[in-house]
Amino acid sequence: MNSTRKIIHIDMDAFFAAVEQRDFPQYRNKPIIVGGAPHSRGVVATCSYEARKYGVHSAMPSAHAYRLCPQAIFVKPRFDAYQEASLAIRKIFADYTDLFEPLSLDEAYLDVSNASLHQGSATLIAKAIKAAIKRETQLIASAGVSYNKFLAKIASDINKPDGLYLITPEQGETFVEQLPVEKFHGIGKATSIKMHSLGIKTGKDLKELPLEMLQHYFGKAGLHYYSISRGIDNRPVNNYRIRKSVGVEITFQQDIKARQEVIAQLQDLMEKALSKVTEKQLVAHTLTVKIKYHDFVQITRSRTLPQTITAAAAIPAILEDLLKNTDIGRRNVRLLGITLSSLESKSGQAHFRQMDLFSDC
Repeated sequence: MNSTRKIIHIDMDAFFAAVEQRDFPQYRNKPIIVGGAPHSRGVVATCSYEARKYGVHSAMPSAHAYRLCPQAIFVKPRFDAYQEASLAIRKIFADYTDLFEPLSLDEAYLDVSNASLHQGSATLIAKAIKAAIKRETQLIASAGVSYNKFLAKIASDINKPDGLYLITPEQGETFVEQLPVEKFHGIGKATSIKMHSLGIKTGKDLKELPLEMLQHYFGKAGLHYYSISRGIDNRPVNNYRIRKSVGVEITFQQDIKARQEVIAQLQDLMEKALSKVTEKQLVAHTLTVKIKYHDFVQITRSRTLPQTITAAAAIPAILEDLLKNTDIGRRNVRLLGITLSSLESKSGQAHFRQMDLFSDC
């Protein structure tokens, strides 16, 4: 285990809502919900801590959020403002290390193993970064400090908002043993339910299972679970990332049903997705269609082509083929999406790019 690394995870607190409250004083100290309108089919992008007290959280349908907190102020996202704030924050990161990996507009990993500022103390550097963010953007960040990404990410979630938490190499393995598996970053609801059914409720339970058994139950993820249950995570922090896919989707205000209308909507989404891919100087080989029916049942259909996917006349035929053995034309449709993946640069190399300032991966 590499215990010499010093990793910081910075996570902005209620980022979109905090920007709104900063820019509009009338929103301060009030429940703010950024996302879809309360009577629409939209969802909550994020919400202020005042709204969270009522049980509102990200990805919740806006209509449900309204029922929980009818006094909340619903605000449309202003992504230009969030990107501007994110850029300012990343400039602050660059003052402390050139080795930082943005995950989204509001969070990033920093490797400060070789930093000389603040006597090389990662905790003091994290404290300084938090102070600089507050001073220069009037926004609040939480920070987690540890010797790997997994523990730094978990640490940043402790004592939110405005938190700062350190997990040392000596504490790491014991800390993980006591951690409920649903608190593990990367273990979602379905996996945690499966783990509970197997008697795995804590990191200690996870650690007691042999690697072969974990791989049997969880496939390739078994090795990752085996490692993190021991406080081990050797993933590097780097500012290069593979862009894995480009996707667009639409949620309809009124369900649609007619097959030709569905195909027309998919073709429109296809054009938008292809435009994004072209802007990035990429080409794609895999097309995935996402369909969510009126009852929230969701399906996907994919096709990988030997040639690159273009706006050629063959696309409608591919879409028609992908819709075979679905209920399109028989069931109402709530949402449609198109994702293009298996990306390559136009020169034919698998796509690697330096992480840009505004991550939309």
